[in-house]
Amino acid sequence: MKTIYKPQVVAALICLLCLSVSSGCLPNKPSPSKSTPSATDAPTFVPDTSEEFLKPLGAKPYQNGDRYFYFVESQMMRKRGDLENAIYFLEKALELDPGSAYIKRELANLFLRQRKTEKALALVQEMLKEKPEDITLMILYGKLLQGLKRDVEAEDVYEKVLKEDPSQKEIYLRLGAIYMEKGDVENAFRIYQSLVREHPDAYAGHFFMGKIYYDQGYLNKAEEKFKLTLTLEPDLEEPRFELINIYQLQGKNRQAIAIYQELLEKEPDNIRAMIGLGYYYHSIGNQNRSDEILSRLGKESAEQPEIIRTVIQFYVEQKRYGETSVITEGMLRGMPSNSDIHYIAGVAYDGLKNERKMLKHLKQVGPESVFYPNAVVSIAFFHQEKGESETAIEYLKDVNRRAPGNADFILYLATVYEEAKQYGLAEKTLVDGIKLAPDAPKLYFRLGVVYDKLERKDESIEMMKKVITLDPQNADALNYLGYTYADMGKNLEIAEELIREALKYKPDDGYILDSLGWVYFQREEYEEALRYLIQAADMVPDDPVILEHVGDAYFKLNDFNNALKYYQMSLNQRERTDRVEIQNKIRDAMESRDARQ
Repeated sequence: MKTIYKPQVVAALICLLCLSVSSGCLPNKPSPSKSTPSATDAPTFVPDTSEEFLKPLGAKPYQNGDRYFYFVESQMMRKRGDLENAIYFLEKALELDPGSAYIKRELANLFLRQRKTEKALALVQEMLKEKPEDITLMILYGKLLQGLKRDVEAEDVYEKVLKEDPSQKEIYLRLGAIYMEKGDVENAFRIYQSLVREHPDAYAGHFFMGKIYYDQGYLNKAEEKFKLTLTLEPDLEEPRFELINIYQLQGKNRQAIAIYQELLEKEPDNIRAMIGLGYYYHSIGNQNRSDEILSRLGKESAEQPEIIRTVIQFYVEQKRYGETSVITEGMLRGMPSNSDIHYIAGVAYDGLKNERKMLKHLKQVGPESVFYPNAVVSIAFFHQEKGESETAIEYLKDVNRRAPGNADFILYLATVYEEAKQYGLAEKTLVDGIKLAPDAPKLYFRLGVVYDKLERKDESIEMMKKVITLDPQNADALNYLGYTYADMGKNLEIAEELIREALKYKPDDGYILDSLGWVYFQREEYEEALRYLIQAADMVPDDPVILEHVGDAYFKLNDFNNALKYYQMSLNQRERTDRVEIQNKIRDAMESRDARQ
């Protein structure tokens, strides 16, 4: 089906995108401190040097057609960065020597570098049939499964690896992370406990055990584990912050402040520690020390973007809005005109449901800030949610007058008109906007949606073609055009090509899978249609159109009970003004079912 984002969704997407992009715009500052190692590094290969592959000196030159020739050609292509041809030549070598584990490993390595994980997985599975107890292959197999999000299978493989070879420190961490991710704390603790039993110096195991103790409220045991982690690896930062959390909960202010000071002695520019200490002084009533630290950070924030990044990472993204509001208000005392700080303060007050302060800060975000588009959209969205569409429209019109040609602002003004069903004004806004920003695919896309709502299908189709011309990998436009053809029952081969192309860029998008299912439905290939439509409904279980499509496929297959089930689910997701057609389908399905009985 077509993915037509409502204006509220557009606003949310822009906000999320801008926050991500904005924080990404801030340059990284390398940290000299060690951090806890990740257990999810990308899988790597160690060449199998036990097999002598290359020809000895004095052998005859490589000739086109033997495995050595293809292998050497592959290596040359690999060095040049031409991975496609490197794979081609290595596959030719494998054809001539299908039993070579070395070639298979090299080929699997290339597949991974090309992100062809499924092909790498198939090769490893093939090798495991020949060597099912090979620990190296088993580890690689587990990593590939984990990379494909097949964690349940990866669990089984990792458990087997550790049973056969308890020395594999990394696998304990990988397996523990899988269990933690799915909330299986008992098994995660078992794995970390096994790790430190086999490897008492494995500081990461002690750290994660401390995290579990902390989450379960065993603060003394957590403290012991974090201290042990620091004994084993004294330069780590994270256990110190965990100890601060413990001491704060226990009201041990002196110990908490001492750790902050220790962090700052080791690294005077540790921004996270400075921010944390500034807030901590506020929390214990020492406002003078708090203001001193936070206002200084505010003054420095214009020259050190890492300060804003740190507030976002450790406070906003963790939804610690109360702390964020205190920190940003303190920073604004030192730099009251900093737009970036005002934006973060606005986000915090939004999280605290304080509308007055949210608007106060967002309105002080100026065009010089990377967060300005976020602030504009947030203000307009606020008014729209309040039912104040005209206020939102006037605000956005004023913004567009002051910043003509900004595609995001044009887009959002058009979507507000669209939501208010003022399609003529939405069309005019987009047409005028395209004159100012002729290379903005998002404007053509939205104009195509408006034309579709005005039942001007041909113009809608032309707009989607224009989007694809400007941005050939635009999955939304490819899908929209493909679904439009499918829904019209025309150009079904082209529709399928467009939709399958969209799936290359968004393989897990339920709306695009629904479109593909609808192509098969229009071809009257109902079994195949149902296969894709069910997948789409699993991915987007609350979309009424997708649920209706599943019901339609079941109806065509004379499975009226399942048709009724999905029609009813579709009905439950619909507005009152959009229920007549689905109610008629429910009636038809009931009559068809009863006629068969």
